[in-house]
Amino acid sequence: MLFAIRMDVDIPPSLDPEVRADLVAREKAYCHELQKSGRWIHIWRCVGQYANLSIFDVPDNEALHDILWNLPLFPYLTISVTPLATHPSALADITLRAGRPSDM
Repeated sequence: MLFAIRMDVDIPPSLDPEVRADLVAREKAYCHELQKSGRWIHIWRCVGQYANLSIFDVPDNEALHDILWNLPLFPYLTISVTPLATHPSALADITLRAGRPSDM
């Protein structure tokens, strides 16, 4: 199942700088682990914001829930989740289904 996830980060300015640095480092390592496993397939910055838009490919809602709850920055995130479905006009999907370029 594919999900579009928006994560807005709001780390309190009063958080100890060493704690903040540790959280950010653990978040990056976890993100890399999930990308290498194929579950976190895209991540983009939202320009001018401390936020990202990501695409996850996971078996079900529970798997996504577990991933999100295990993010080290989870307590400082506002997360919105949008389940995705293939659009019938998507050329990439047509090509993949047919195994060749579309005749459209």
